[in-house]
Amino acid sequence: MPITTLTDSNFNSYIGDSAALVLISNGSDKLRSDFKTAFDKAADEEDGIVFGRVDPSVFNRLGERFDYQNKSLLIGLYRGEILFRRSRPWATDLTDYIAQLQEAIAADLPPEEREAEADEEEKAIVLDKPLDVTDATFKLEAIQASHELPVLVDFWAEWCGPCRQVSPILEKLAGEFAGQIRVVKVDTDANPGLSQAFQIRSIPTIAVFKQGKLIFMQPGALPEPSFRELIKQAIELEIPADEAASA
Repeated sequence: MPITTLTDSNFNSYIGDSAALVLISNGSDKLRSDFKTAFDKAADEEDGIVFGRVDPSVFNRLGERFDYQNKSLLIGLYRGEILFRRSRPWATDLTDYIAQLQEAIAADLPPEEREAEADEEEKAIVLDKPLDVTDATFKLEAIQASHELPVLVDFWAEWCGPCRQVSPILEKLAGEFAGQIRVVKVDTDANPGLSQAFQIRSIPTIAVFKQGKLIFMQPGALPEPSFRELIKQAIELEIPADEAASA
């Protein structure tokens, strides 16, 4: 859904009992470009959460209400209560904050609806084709998902010739190893936050996560037999319980 422009008069009607992420900032803020991109994308992709923006230079009552101090401010609310606030937010913060709001929503669901959602989430783990992930969804779909199955990540870009060679191989192997491994793809041009976080200097770069830990990362296109062997090793690898718990 589009980002809602919040004002002194419409704030309560838009937020109400909803889960909401509210960004308070004006033109003088030094809002990080990667955060702005991630915030806009998350607003388009997330259902059930209101994404709003307040310009405190225009709507100063809201600025005063949330103690705006001339620095961009991200606030998470549920049923009118503040769950968290972060000054000068980072793009990498968003996944955690969205997860907190989703947990608050889930906690209010009747038991039968919570069970139904849990069943749907379990089904979603089994993928038979690569899944496109973003700055906003990477932690959930790659790192957290790797506690259930190993996750192979393909960092790629549209203009990259070797990436196009890798793509059909991963399509094939995602289907062949469905239920044993997840394959996800990150468009490095569209997701600069992840590119920066993992210091991607060459594409394709292939990474593998298991139990929340990065267990493999290497630039360059691999042939199908090498991908197959990498996947088998990731499936068979045992992560000690204490290491998995700390991931």
